[in-house]
Amino acid sequence: MPVEVTWWGHATCTVQDSGVRVLTDPLFARRLAHLRRRRGALPPPAAARAEAVLISHLHSDHLHVPSLARLAPGTRLIVPRGAARAVPALRRLGAVAGLRITEVAAGDEVKVAELAVRAVPARHDGRRLPVGPHRSPALGYVISGAARTYFAGDTGLYDGMAAAVGEVDVALLPVGGWGPFLGHGHLDARRAAEALAALAPRAAVPVHYGTYWPIGLDGVRPHEFHAPGDEFARHAARLAPRVAVHRLGHGESVRPEVSE
Repeated sequence: MPVEVTWWGHATCTVQDSGVRVLTDPLFARRLAHLRRRRGALPPPAAARAEAVLISHLHSDHLHVPSLARLAPGTRLIVPRGAARAVPALRRLGAVAGLRITEVAAGDEVKVAELAVRAVPARHDGRRLPVGPHRSPALGYVISGAARTYFAGDTGLYDGMAAAVGEVDVALLPVGGWGPFLGHGHLDARRAAEALAALAPRAAVPVHYGTYWPIGLDGVRPHEFHAPGDEFARHAARLAPRVAVHRLGHGESVRPEVSE
């Protein structure tokens, strides 16, 4: 069965490969602090079904404890090393909900049924809070089965990125954010296309845009909310013309062509 990618909004995706479902950075909230979901219906209950869940870093829009509470008991939860110490609610949830928490650092590999999940570096602030007392590494992941799918989490460009990630068939790349300005450790549409050119997969899906926006800022640079997916596709056509870019709507799926 070919790999299938479903985008639920923000950085939340389901990757189904070899009959195994892997969920990334689940965020199933209509509102998170000062952010509200402005586009796309909330993912259905079935979106929380997965054999494994990957958490890229500890920011609350990527490690969202109420969303993790929707996972079935026994789900494998793969998190950056130190996450349970930095986020006590995660540790409590694991005990109460019966989640199997595995902490990893870049280079570690975890078997999930027929798949191998390898943690790779990301350039992003890994703390739970801007001044949090504990630091965990921000990570990306490569899911290897019938295909090799790279979930970047949140990251900026960094030297040696392509070598650290390795050869991949599909890249799920962040191309925007949740506010009108992106800080360090992020990819905008152009930088994401530059990363795509270096990684050279066969297919790409832009994520992390067009979902959440700060309350009261609807009229502040709305272009930054609506346009990153199209801008990424335009830059990718110039910088990585051999890569098939699949711009999905919320809840839409694609089976990228990954065979030679």
